[in-house]
Amino acid sequence: MLQGNFFKGLGYLGEGFGLIRQPGLRLFVIIPLILNLLLFVALIWAMAEGFALLIATVMAWLPDWQWLQALDWLFWLLYALVILLLFAYGFVIMANLIGSPFYGFLSEQTEKYLTGQEMSDDGGWMQILKDIPRALGREIQKIVYYLPRALLLFIIGVIPVVNLVAAVLWFAFNCWMMSLQYVDYPADNHRVSFGALRRRLAARRLSALGFGLPVALLAMVPVVNLFVVPAAVCGATAFWIREPDPTAIAHR
Repeated sequence: MLQGNFFKGLGYLGEGFGLIRQPGLRLFVIIPLILNLLLFVALIWAMAEGFALLIATVMAWLPDWQWLQALDWLFWLLYALVILLLFAYGFVIMANLIGSPFYGFLSEQTEKYLTGQEMSDDGGWMQILKDIPRALGREIQKIVYYLPRALLLFIIGVIPVVNLVAAVLWFAFNCWMMSLQYVDYPADNHRVSFGALRRRLAARRLSALGFGLPVALLAMVPVVNLFVVPAAVCGATAFWIREPDPTAIAHR
């Protein structure tokens, strides 16, 4: 039986957007936001240049028919659609890799704010630097968890008849992954293993899917997804604090 509260889960991202505006948390939002913006611009430029070269190559290969040469607008339309899909998840993965040490500290400060503890950044920068190897290792764990399941869903998606439910499965899986991705930050701060985190979220699956749903949707909106990442970190921290843990969490 599925446990949790789907509608309560929906509210955590909205709470996260409110939290990132708090003075004590703002600094640890601005820095990864700038890094993500630079990444965003670099990816757009690189993909635009690469795709422009591809279009020029294809159009040079096609016969010199005017109506064929006029099809370059269609290629650019397809490019825009590809960008949207890539940024839905690819950008989020890369942004998390870059910002993971900052997000771990942002989650820690958010937890202090929500629980009424004194917020301090004493030693924060040194701690962020020290946490880089562990944070990157944790992100790689999530990617390793994601890839084989995504491949399986892709295979299901090309099977006739069965592929009718593939879109629903894909979206549900990505909602789950968004929840897993961001609740992992407070879990890692408490030294909870990735496997234990999965069990904890599975025990509150409705709440987890409710939280992951708006994150997955807004991740597909360029520019907006820059702000979704830190808001999701703060919202996931609220999730961690307020969602009861019915499992025996094994610590590392």
